[in-house]
Amino acid sequence: MMALNSGQCAVNTATLGFQCPIEQSIDAIAAAGFGGIAPWRREVEGQDVPVIAKRIRDAGLKVTGYCRSTYLPSPTRGGLLANIESNRRALEDAAILGAQSLVMVVGGLPAGSKDIAGARSQAADGVAQLLEHGKRLGVKIALEPLHPVYTAERSCVTLLSEALDMCHHIEGSVPEPWLGVCVDVYHVWWDPNLARDIARAGREKRITGFHVCDWLVPTQDVLNDRGMMGDGVIDIPSIRAQVEKAGYKGLTEVEIFSAQNWWMKPVDEILRTCVERLASSV
Repeated sequence: MMALNSGQCAVNTATLGFQCPIEQSIDAIAAAGFGGIAPWRREVEGQDVPVIAKRIRDAGLKVTGYCRSTYLPSPTRGGLLANIESNRRALEDAAILGAQSLVMVVGGLPAGSKDIAGARSQAADGVAQLLEHGKRLGVKIALEPLHPVYTAERSCVTLLSEALDMCHHIEGSVPEPWLGVCVDVYHVWWDPNLARDIARAGREKRITGFHVCDWLVPTQDVLNDRGMMGDGVIDIPSIRAQVEKAGYKGLTEVEIFSAQNWWMKPVDEILRTCVERLASSV
């Protein structure tokens, strides 16, 4: 398998620990030779989005995904509608940025609820309402299934197969889907059906993004102790090979949450290490 160079890859700005304004992150990622960037809403909302978009274009970067959606499930119908509206605004910013997709982490159980089926129903309802808005804007929606440890709080969709089933339920079989999936190795590496479901995602043309990092042993914090590629137990090259065989030709995106390690290091060191590991461990 060919080694990856930085031009074939993108950096999710969370990898840099939000140490600097988005403008500095754009410049640093471009200077390191990366081909793309995935900004977070916390860096963009309330700012002059067209100005940020121009800076990204001028730096020669593509915008892979815009991270991430407002969680959808709510204890009330009004809350669900408010969450949908928040995501409509996110789609509008994603369109201005030129993002290929809005990354959709659907949310877990509403406060006080034990109704996981109801949460999944709300998530599907919300995504269905957002899909047409995304089409009009030219922005795909990328459902990102999360590791099952996040079911209660962050995502009631935990399997790649679940995400694909939701896509089919909402959009049906279409030759050019607007609803897809984001394959993040951190969340799916353990799944015994992963190869089967990646192949299915390829047949259905649903793979909208591919994220890499590593699972450390021991993991100190399942949210904010992700590893740099090559430092953990995920067979990233194998998953990358499956994703590419399934037809994915987009950028490989580095997304590392590392509160006690990488987020404490200088931005240039983080980016330099990413370049090295993408060439050797992905």
